[in-house]
Amino acid sequence: MPQNIRYERLIALIILFLVPHYQGLAQESIVDEIVAIVGENKIILKSEIDGIVTSVVQQQGLEYSDEVWYQTLQQVIDQSVLTEHARRDTNIVITEDQVDQALNQRTDAMIQQLGSQVRLEELYGKSLVQIRADLRDQIRDQILAEQFQGTKIRSLRITPTEVREWFAQFPTDSLPVLPPIVRVSHVVKYPDILPEAELEALEIIGAIRDSIVAGVSTLEDLARQYSEDIGSAQTGGRYESMALGDLVPEFAAIAARIDPGELSQPFKSPFGYHILRVNERVGDVVDFSHVLINIDRSRSDPSNAISELTMLRDSILTFDIPFELVARRHSEEEISAEIGGRVVDPSTGERDLFVDALGPDWKATTDTLDIGEISQPTEVTLLDGNQAWHIVLLQRKVPTHRVDIETDYSRIESLALDTKRAEEMRRWLDFLREDVFVELRGIASNMSSTFDSATAGN
Repeated sequence: MPQNIRYERLIALIILFLVPHYQGLAQESIVDEIVAIVGENKIILKSEIDGIVTSVVQQQGLEYSDEVWYQTLQQVIDQSVLTEHARRDTNIVITEDQVDQALNQRTDAMIQQLGSQVRLEELYGKSLVQIRADLRDQIRDQILAEQFQGTKIRSLRITPTEVREWFAQFPTDSLPVLPPIVRVSHVVKYPDILPEAELEALEIIGAIRDSIVAGVSTLEDLARQYSEDIGSAQTGGRYESMALGDLVPEFAAIAARIDPGELSQPFKSPFGYHILRVNERVGDVVDFSHVLINIDRSRSDPSNAISELTMLRDSILTFDIPFELVARRHSEEEISAEIGGRVVDPSTGERDLFVDALGPDWKATTDTLDIGEISQPTEVTLLDGNQAWHIVLLQRKVPTHRVDIETDYSRIESLALDTKRAEEMRRWLDFLREDVFVELRGIASNMSSTFDSATAGN
């Protein structure tokens, strides 16, 4: 793949899905300038591009270059052009709920990436409320651009002939060697948590609540010391501006019911036992603080899970019941149960999975099976990190091999379609730019003669 196409696709991914630049980083040392104007009032600053480039080179292990900087600028301009056209399209409507949801996801990702809300606020030099306010228009523009882009992308298809032609351009000896691949389905049962493990967690959260009510300590101090919610412990258990719909039902029910300032009684959610205080509630958006104590799931009894899975396996084999039907009706892992027990890559939806990536439990089980066989009940660490027991149907197994069009067609098809989409988007964006005012200034204008010919060719 030509280097400038690789950079373009990489930076496009950063622009669309990663955290925006940190405006608070090293601003005192930056002499800012306008590097581009798009439309009537969209101004792009050098510091904005510098921040994004810093994120790209750090997270992707690239070396800084003028080409990376200029390609990043072009991607920001592209998104601004898409946003401008999206605003003109009366069929595209963005609701405030969509913006709120995307904003929550963005700030949650930023907090997770940096380790705490405190660290995020230190980097920006602003409170989370101010950061969200600053990001709101940017998020809205991004949603507009993505939806407008989707009107073009969704209609694109690729034929088997196109896939084969795309794959044929790569010399055989340049193709990578892939580790073993499996395609599996499973039925999951969780072991019974021992009553003493539940009681211990309940007693701990109860003691924490008693200390707060008695004035011995504050919720914030105890959250920092004892809460097992890593996303909020360092901030004293606090979450700002969370939509009730984004919370698990058990938690949302309490957050919607208690009065601001009131400390809830201990309650249970899928994560463990909580106490909760609502700091502020406006409509369906809450600012709250909580403490979470997990239940020690290692203290469990798998007897019932093993017995049920054994019975289900016998029923499948004896009465020829479809594995998919059993998974839908009886598996306790909701995500896979809804799709008939199929195990997929959560980020891509891919069914053919690398055995090594699944982990040692999966490898030990699949190594004992032939295609079409169902395992005995075995203990497993699921893809979400939870411990459970399951029976596994092995549907496909491919040993270590060099990438091949027959064996790896679905992966190759996905890559070929991505390339086709990128090429079509480049042509479409060039066309859209003709109808939107774009002016490069300063350093960007000086770079344009060097890099524009390469960009235009792709």
